[in-house]
Amino acid sequence: MATTSFQLRRDSFGALHLTTDDGVLHQGVAPVRAFPIQSPDQGISLVLHDGREVAWIDDIADLPADVRALLQEELDGREFMPEISHIVDVSSYATPCTWLVRTDRGDTEFVLKDEGDIRRIGEASLLVADNHGIHFLVRNMFTIDKHSRRILDRFL
Repeated sequence: MATTSFQLRRDSFGALHLTTDDGVLHQGVAPVRAFPIQSPDQGISLVLHDGREVAWIDDIADLPADVRALLQEELDGREFMPEISHIVDVSSYATPCTWLVRTDRGDTEFVLKDEGDIRRIGEASLLVADNHGIHFLVRNMFTIDKHSRRILDRFL
């Protein structure tokens, strides 16, 4: 069901409730990005707990500021994917090894269990999974600094 206009609010327990133009209330909706890496602000579905879609958002920028802020807050709370901006060091070029990286959420280190835990996403993006299942994003492996690119090349 595609809905272009709706009301979105958070209840006292923190759950999102969507009211469509025809007055139907959907309690406990959750936003899901269709393309979280390539187009994070386009194609967002609002779904119920059973996975049924109740609204579709073509572009988050088209929403009123208050609805956009509420939706962005919910997405940020549901998704945790730090973006790697620099690879400082790796303990070894054989796996398992420890990576020290700089991300948009601060510096951290993690253990890469296997080279297979680095996956290509599209032409230039990479997803790097640590030993705890946390995914780190390299948005564009071709524009990252030379030092980081050299390390990535050894694992790809």
